[in-house]
Formats: sequence, C-alpha cells, structure tokens
Amino acid sequence: MEAQGREEAGGCAGAPGGPLFTREEVARRNSSREAWLVIHGRVYDVTRFLAEHPGGEEVLLEQAGRDATESFEDVGHSADAREMLKEYYIGEIHPHDRKNEGSKEPNVTSSGQTSFWSTWLIPIFGALVLGLMYRYYMLDGKSS
Repeated sequence: MEAQGREEAGGCAGAPGGPLFTREEVARRNSSREAWLVIHGRVYDVTRFLAEHPGGEEVLLEQAGRDATESFEDVGHSADAREMLKEYYIGEIHPHDRKNEGSKEPNVTSSGQTSFWSTWLIPIFGALVLGLMYRYYMLDGKSS
C-alpha cells in the first residue's frame, strides 16, 4: 500500500530508495534559495520549479522545509503534476523521522481496522439507554 502511495506521488515504487534525510535537514531548506518538500515520505528539491509553479512560488515556499503531503493531495494534482515530481526527487525521509500520523477517521485504528468500540458497543449501549428511558417514561406515564 505504501508503494502505491509512492507511485501516486510521482516516485518509482520499484526503484530502491535514494539517500536518507532527517526532518531537521529538510527543515533547513525552506527558502527561495533552497526549497525542499516531503511528500509521502519522499524528499523533493523544488527550487528549480518555484518560478514555474502554476499556483505561484509562494504556495511552495509556504510548505518548504516540511511535510507537504496533505496540501499536495488536497489540491488534487493531475497525473502530469505527479509525473513531474520524479524530476525533483532527491531521497527519502529517514525511517526514524517518519510521522506515525493518526487516521483521519476516528472509527479506524492505525492498523486500518474498524474500532470495535465505536462500531458496535457504543451504538448498542445507546440503544439500551434509549430503550430503558422509553420504558421508564411509559410506565411512569401509566401510573400517574
């Protein structure tokens, strides 16, 4: 699945990884003289592309030196844009520096499985409470 994400971001999933960079090294490259981005754990030197970027260089400089995966995906880049990324690939983020980003879906665990608590127990408990409340108020209404 990670290989698929790399292919989507413009990398060659079958190719061996390039040099490894720490997040600190990438963070130092955040200016118009040297602009590096991290997208799906891969490091790209986009300095040469700043002037050519259709959204303007400010967009890239805003993300320079950090993980731009979410911003890159939110924009919905074309297949051509993803293909262009290959030209700017310079390496990978060191495995120890990769973020273990939590899932955006609260019902899904980090392993991708649906959480038992939120899927079954919480709705069952809610239905039980509603049933008991209904029964209590219905019995209370008949005795009054």
